[in-house]
Amino acid sequence: MNLSFFDQFMSPYLLGIPLILLSILFPTLLLPMPDNRWVTNRLSTLQLWLLHLITKQLMTPLNKKGHKWALILTSLMTLLLTINLLGLLPYTFTPTTQLSMNMALAFPLWLATLLTGLRNQPSASLGHLLPEGTPTPLIPALVLIETTSLLIRPLALGVRLTANLTAGHLLIQLISTATMTLLPLMPAVSILTVLILFLLTILEVAVAMIQAYVFVLLLSLYLQENI
Repeated sequence: MNLSFFDQFMSPYLLGIPLILLSILFPTLLLPMPDNRWVTNRLSTLQLWLLHLITKQLMTPLNKKGHKWALILTSLMTLLLTINLLGLLPYTFTPTTQLSMNMALAFPLWLATLLTGLRNQPSASLGHLLPEGTPTPLIPALVLIETTSLLIRPLALGVRLTANLTAGHLLIQLISTATMTLLPLMPAVSILTVLILFLLTILEVAVAMIQAYVFVLLLSLYLQENI
């Protein structure tokens, strides 16, 4: 029984061929491509408005040097948003529930922000490891603590995204299983669980969008410290 709950997090295979790459790329194929017409349709207009809004929110705290990252961060936001939302549909697989994928996104981007700071302003980047005015006896301990805090950032990014989506999918499956079990036994109680399931689904849609935004927002904050 417990294994069946976690079957949804196993990478799908077809004839021994892993389909996780297809599940990552397929959501992006659903986005409408902009064309050369002066007047676009409503879906393309809505998509351009959302991309403009996201880019504006991410780039406002950054200076002109950080604006070079606009395409990367906006594309990452779009990818995570589409994958998280489509993963809530029945009989689908959510790649962002895999810690390996989230770490593969978090670690290189975090390392890129760190190396950018060390290349452009090494003194300021290393200065974050030791707050100003620290007493001399506390300097070794604070440097160790700040270094650990710096190195744990990509792990926190990946684990946060994985844990939130995994917990939401498990709750939805548990409550839906309870609903199907209680339907022939206690119909009145099953109606209540259906209502809870509906509210939880709305919550998970919000969580899917918020976690994608938080993932990219934290990367932009790490970039802000290093430019």
